[in-house]
Amino acid sequence: MTYRFEAAVWKYSGESAWYFITLPFDITDEIDEVAASSKRGFGSVRVEATIGSSTWRTSLFPDSKAKSFLLPVKKQVRLGENLQPEVPVAVALRLVEG
Repeated sequence: MTYRFEAAVWKYSGESAWYFITLPFDITDEIDEVAASSKRGFGSVRVEATIGSSTWRTSLFPDSKAKSFLLPVKKQVRLGENLQPEVPVAVALRLVEG
């Protein structure tokens, strides 16, 4: 199953230069249910993410503060797709086994 949504990229406020997208609550709830038996360390869920013409494999990480999952967006994708903080982008996610 592929989940599609729009959300803004944001930069982590700590010392590192990590960028994330916070998943919408309805998609978070569904992924939480579907992936309950396949979660990995720290409650992470393996996914294949697509933004524009960039597709990569990564993990979603639960964020208790936001009560959602976070999708890390690597530098190669941000630059290749010209992503800007706080600007919504179209995202497609597919759960990956193992």
